[in-house]
Amino acid sequence: MRTVLRIAAALTLSTLAGCMSNGPRGGEAATNEGFTISVPGLETDIKQGNTQTVTVSLQRGDYFKQDVAVQIKSTAGVTVAPASVLIRASESPDLQVQITASKDAALGDYGVFVTGTPPKGEPTSANFNVKVIAQ
Repeated sequence: MRTVLRIAAALTLSTLAGCMSNGPRGGEAATNEGFTISVPGLETDIKQGNTQTVTVSLQRGDYFKQDVAVQIKSTAGVTVAPASVLIRASESPDLQVQITASKDAALGDYGVFVTGTPPKGEPTSANFNVKVIAQ
């Protein structure tokens, strides 16, 4: 019985650790000609004065072969790098984003907002929360 409970707990933790959240579909109207942006689905904790790296991904439809300009903004108190990047159709859809909480950032929740804009079609966006905790 203990083994079954340990396996269930391990599966639950591994599922939660890999959670991502998708924004609405952008690009062309057809289902396979668009894209979504995946951001961390769980709140990311950052200590004051530290930096945390998270992955933001483009989930491309089978027929979506466009470059996407990605803009990343945050609320005051935390900074993001890169703030903008062009993800080419031939490149990996994963983008490593560094989030830094300033040393004097107030404790609490901050928003990170990601927008992807293709040359043709509609832009889309997604956002996630960052929680600044004490050092």
